[in-house]
Amino acid sequence: MIRKVPALNKKVFVVIVTYNGAQWIDKNITSLLNSSYPVNVIAIDNNSHDSSVALLKKFSQVHMIKSEENLGFGKANNIGIRKALEEGADYVFLLNQDAWVFEDTIARLVEVMEQNVSTGIVSPAHYLADEKNLDANFKTYLYRSTPLHTTECLFATKFVNAAAWMLSRKCIEKVGLFEPLFSHYGEDRNYCDRVLFHKFFILIGTNSKIVHDRNITRNFKKDTIQSQYKILCTLLNPNKSLIKSYALAFKEVAGLPKFFSKHYGFFNGAGLFGNLLSYYIKHVFAVNHIKSIRKSHR
Repeated sequence: MIRKVPALNKKVFVVIVTYNGAQWIDKNITSLLNSSYPVNVIAIDNNSHDSSVALLKKFSQVHMIKSEENLGFGKANNIGIRKALEEGADYVFLLNQDAWVFEDTIARLVEVMEQNVSTGIVSPAHYLADEKNLDANFKTYLYRSTPLHTTECLFATKFVNAAAWMLSRKCIEKVGLFEPLFSHYGEDRNYCDRVLFHKFFILIGTNSKIVHDRNITRNFKKDTIQSQYKILCTLLNPNKSLIKSYALAFKEVAGLPKFFSKHYGFFNGAGLFGNLLSYYIKHVFAVNHIKSIRKSHR
């Protein structure tokens, strides 16, 4: 069977957010420049203190935007996405700084988009640095996804992390940009909720792959912040009513500390409960603000 090659007239812009990522810059950018499908690369540097900016400047093909502060993941990506749309992008591919693509990665993702016009996001398979084994978190997302009957390599999912997302212009124009309330965690989950609300599909294409060169680590501070943003995601989820969202968020106030107490012990779990309860109550009093944001996402 001859595989259909996507038309090269679709403009693909890659948006990369960098922050002290010098160790990956060469691999990341070189892989994109070696793509069989031509791409335009926009890099937003979040005020790195290492040699990231100097390394990016070596690549004349990269349009670099230097931020004077660390904007976080979502707000920095928003700058790049806006620029890509202004330049006429048909598709925007978000790629983490600690990731790289293969020669046919972009072409295969464009092919999925072209053949599945209701798709808002398509993500490739995420591999470890050994290029053989899947990233642990990605395996969880894939396990929870549903295979499409039309092909063996496409899966519909409710969430896949934004280490490598190809978004259609139509999706961005309808759904909008990342919600700026999220500084580093949770913005991709919130965006997926909104994509599904607007009746776009989120797909994983396993015949396309990237390498995500990371070590997944956890600590109490990080898990506390992620738990707060998980609650915020639930409160903002447009697929649930406001009352249902607050009820589900309250369950998370109790459930998340119970889960994390297995890792950090009873006293830390109790401390997390107090932290999340306070966070929840703050957003109960801010219900009008929550309603306003939910309305803006519709």
